[in-house]
Order: sequence, then structure tokens, then C-alpha cells
Amino acid sequence: MEFVSDKIAAIGNKGKGIRSDCFITMELTEGEGIQLELVSKVQSMFGEDIRNLIFQILDFFEVKNARILVEDSGALSLVLAARLEAAIKVLKPVDKDFLLPLIPENLYNTASDRNRFSRLYLPGNTPSLSINAGIHKPDGIILDLEDAVAPSKKYEARFLVRNSLRGIDFYGAERMVRINQVPQGLEDLEFVVPHNVNLILLPKCESADQVNQVNSRIAAIKAKTRDSQPIWIMPIIESALGVLKAFEIALSENVVAMAIGLEDYTADLGTRRTQDGNESFFARSMVVNACKAAGIQAIDSVFSDVADMEALKQNVIRSKALGFDGMGCIHPRQIKVIHDNFAPDHDEIEKAKKIVNAFIIATEKGLGVVSLGTKMIDPPVVKRAQKVIDLAVTMNKLKSDWREEFLSEVK
Repeated sequence: MEFVSDKIAAIGNKGKGIRSDCFITMELTEGEGIQLELVSKVQSMFGEDIRNLIFQILDFFEVKNARILVEDSGALSLVLAARLEAAIKVLKPVDKDFLLPLIPENLYNTASDRNRFSRLYLPGNTPSLSINAGIHKPDGIILDLEDAVAPSKKYEARFLVRNSLRGIDFYGAERMVRINQVPQGLEDLEFVVPHNVNLILLPKCESADQVNQVNSRIAAIKAKTRDSQPIWIMPIIESALGVLKAFEIALSENVVAMAIGLEDYTADLGTRRTQDGNESFFARSMVVNACKAAGIQAIDSVFSDVADMEALKQNVIRSKALGFDGMGCIHPRQIKVIHDNFAPDHDEIEKAKKIVNAFIIATEKGLGVVSLGTKMIDPPVVKRAQKVIDLAVTMNKLKSDWREEFLSEVK
């Protein structure tokens, strides 16, 4: 199919190695009707379904005359719909959205204090990586609109992320979206807030005002859609100024966790990120202390060497020792190592069992103080111990009836 106009939309991905995606070239014409050419490796099985969906979308947006070339590499309906809608809106301002159903598997919210050991970053414009990401069981899945998406692809990525939130089964993972830096990221919110996103990551955050702007835009969008579901915020500290402002950022409304991004932070310092992390020790400690003082979770940066699992393990151990509650990952193979080493170890569980047992005994006796041996135990210590117990039970490191066994051992 020949395209002669300079007003042509070219949306999507194609080429060697591209799968589960499509590339759409579209030109609006006058009086020629719809000229559609479909090139698909699954045309014999699904060609009719693909054509029907295309004409359904064109009819929805009242497109009567256009030349369209669809080069399909096995795209799901949600991907095809996102690509075609983006192409239409590049050529024709339209104030409505073509929305496929929100699948029932994604109709869940997440608690502010849920476990966030791992969060898996996925490029928002690469559907092949996100379609089955949930089967790897990360605590969170991040559909990234920022650094992982080329500037020329950010507009079309918004449609794909929106449709992914509606149509991809995340298998219970917290559905996260990293928007672009404020103010550009405020426009991203229009594409994700109405579609049951659980958490927004705010990159390169340097002030509480940036968080307030995000909260205000979220509230305005919710008011239009009459949506009351909670949407949490995780600012990412990535600069020297952000580190110094960490506490005020951590205290902001709806912030449940705060992360540090060490690649940009070390670049801001003008130094190089190293494996031992001496150059970032101050920043990581500042972020952890700010989070703990504000009562939120501290989340460490990603570990970029996806092949070295032993180095990752040592990095997680150091991270946990600093007080972090989780970290980012860029490959599914990192998830198990992160979970295993952020989980409570044997000594932590045994200590927690003794503290919680002492608390239960004191409560049963009506005592106002809790003691273990000769030491008094403060309520925050008991709370932390109970959290370790709950986590150990959730991760099958401890039986739910652990106390019966524990009492029989101490008799």
C-alpha cells in the first residue's frame, strides 16, 4: 500500500525479534473509504477477528476514509486497539476513548502497608514483556512511561499502558505505573488513574510540592470518574536535592513508600556507581531514616547485573541491613533472590516468637508491661515482632499455629 501524504501516523513496533505487537501506518484520505491491508503471521487463524476489531474501532471514532497498513506480529486485541487508537488520535482530535472491558481479575485494591520486597520494571511500550509478567510473582509490576520509553514513543505508550491495566492479568501483583517527571507526568495520570492502577511512581522527586501536584491531579480525575479507590504514591529520590528533601517528601499525603534511584543519583553527584556502594551510603541512609521517621516503606534501587545472582544476594543482604524493605528489579530471575533474602531469617523469626509470646502472656495476665527475661519490651518492638511473624507465616517459613509448637518446646 502506497502512502503519499506527509500527514501519516506510524505507531507501534516492528522488525526482527518483535512479538506480541503490531505496527500501524495510517493516512486519512477523502472519499476513498477504508483501504485496509493486513499483514499478519496469524492471519489464517485470526485474520477475520483482527479485521473486525479494526473496523469496530474505526466506526467508533467515525473514521470513514483512510489508508491503513497493519503489520501484525501476534498482538493481543488490547495491543492492537491501543496502537490503532493512538494512530487515529495523532491524525484526528477525538475526545473519547475506545475501552476494552476491565477484566475481573484486576478488580482489587492494595493495602498501604502490603509487602513490597520486589517491583519488576517493564517498558510501557513493549507488550511482549508485560503480558505474562504476573506469573513470576513479583510483589509489584511497574509499567514504565519514563526512562524505559523513548521520547518519540511516550504518547503511544500511554494507550498501551492504559489497555494493559484493563486487560492483562497481573496475578495479584500491585499494579504500578511510573509516570514521567512532573509536570509532564501529570498528563500521564489521565491515562492510568481511571483504570484501577494501585500505585504511582513519581521519578526524580525533589519536593513535597511535586507530590501535592500529583495528588491534586489524581483527585480531579477521580472527581470526574466518581472513583473512590485508593491510589498510593512512591516518590523516587534521584538527586542530591531530593536526598536533602527526603523527609518532607515522605510525609506527603498518600505516600506509602519511597525509593532511591542510584543511577541518576550518582550521575547527579558526578561519580560512578560501584558494587560496594560507598558513594551512595549517605543517600541510602538518609532515605531509610526519612522513611522510618515518616512510618513508610524504604525501597532500594535496582541491581543492574541480571546475570550475577550471588552479587545480587549480597546486595540484598546489605540493603536489608541498612533498613530497606524491598528493591527494584529489571529481570524476573532476580525476584526469587530478592524475596528469599528480604524474608525474615531463622534468628529473626525465633526472636520474634519470643517477643510475641511474652506479649500474649502479659496480656492474658492483665499486665501493663511486657518483659522478656530481665528486659522490658516497648510496644513498637512488639509490633515489629508481630510483623515478622505475620510475614514468616505468609511466606511459609512458619506455621500459623506456631505458638503451640513453641510452647511445647519451652516447657
